[in-house]
Amino acid sequence: MLTLVEKGKSFWRDEEGLGTLEMIMIIAVLIAVVLLFKDKIQEVVENLIDIAGEKSRKVFD
Repeated sequence: MLTLVEKGKSFWRDEEGLGTLEMIMIIAVLIAVVLLFKDKIQEVVENLIDIAGEKSRKVFD
């Protein structure tokens, strides 16, 4: 029974693969943020494209 407890503690302290888990968590949070604010992000990008288009028209006119 003691070896089972020791193996459990060893498994808990093992940090191998922790980087992968952190990356998966970061990606999941980013996807959630994008899904929550999709409409606002789309609006901001469209406004930036419109502003860039207007400024480029001024340069070429």
